[in-house]
Amino acid sequence: EKQHLQQQIAAGEIDLVVGTHALIQEAVDFDKLGIAVIDEQHRFGVMQRASLIRKGRHPHVLVLTATPIPRTLALTIYGDLDVSVIDELPPGRQQIQTYWRTDNSLNRVYPFIREQLAAGQQAYVVYPLVEASEKLDLKAATETYHYLQKQVFPDFRLALLHGRLKMAEKETIMADFKRGSIHMLIATTVIEVGVDVPTATVMMIEHAERFGLSQLHQLRGRVGRGRAQSYCILITPPEINDVAKARMMVMTKTNDGFVIAEEDLRLRGSGEFFGTRQHGMPDLKYADLVTDQKIVQTARKDAFAIIAKDPHLRLPQHDAVRTHFKEAFAGKFDMMNIA
Repeated sequence: EKQHLQQQIAAGEIDLVVGTHALIQEAVDFDKLGIAVIDEQHRFGVMQRASLIRKGRHPHVLVLTATPIPRTLALTIYGDLDVSVIDELPPGRQQIQTYWRTDNSLNRVYPFIREQLAAGQQAYVVYPLVEASEKLDLKAATETYHYLQKQVFPDFRLALLHGRLKMAEKETIMADFKRGSIHMLIATTVIEVGVDVPTATVMMIEHAERFGLSQLHQLRGRVGRGRAQSYCILITPPEINDVAKARMMVMTKTNDGFVIAEEDLRLRGSGEFFGTRQHGMPDLKYADLVTDQKIVQTARKDAFAIIAKDPHLRLPQHDAVRTHFKEAFAGKFDMMNIA
């Protein structure tokens, strides 16, 4: 069936193709790819986006994301992307209230969650899974699930959701949660996207210091989808490093994805602009992409003016620019237009 679809796509018999990462595979060829729409952009690596875009001859590209990742923000400042911003909540929704608590204050957090469940709302408890210690992390999530079910919320129905479950099991659990027969979901970040449960009003994130700002913002977005007030509770050990503290402070102060992206840029760096590295400051000697935005915009206008008059930089007065450009970006020309 997949092979038949691939043949139809290559022959131009299908006008619109909707798919997952499978569309990036070498076996998939397009007859005339005119536009590529990439949703949840932060979940695709630079090379993956490049693979999709290369399947056409200069196709139009539309990328969608709830949180602009630092690299995207940097490219936007540089003017390579035209940006449309939807900065309003849907009608009837309220701003999510976010709190940072240490793990020795759970005895005050759990009663609050109980109040929400008793009022007919639902809750998520999320655990990070880090590849290096995935078994230990999963064990911690599993132990927490059993503890919460037996000791803290015995009168409510809880479920455990993680990446090692079979797809059918995941779908059953999520369907039960959406239907309201499961009151609390203890989960790994498999619930980061694609979950819409309006009656879920509490998101508690364990070991929040192990998540980046983009992930934290995405997870928080799983609640606040109904008309009731929603809450995000970040749980960390009492002692965490300064960067992690800064992330927690950002999350408690704003729900604005663009403010969060700017802070992410400041804390992590914008990535190697035309390469594949996602964080770390770009190779700029003096400019600061957070504080020097006006200068960057002025430089962009000047650069466009030069290219308009001399697109190949062949005029004598542009020799130095052309030489530097070729040396600085050797081997990276094919990645310059990857959103």
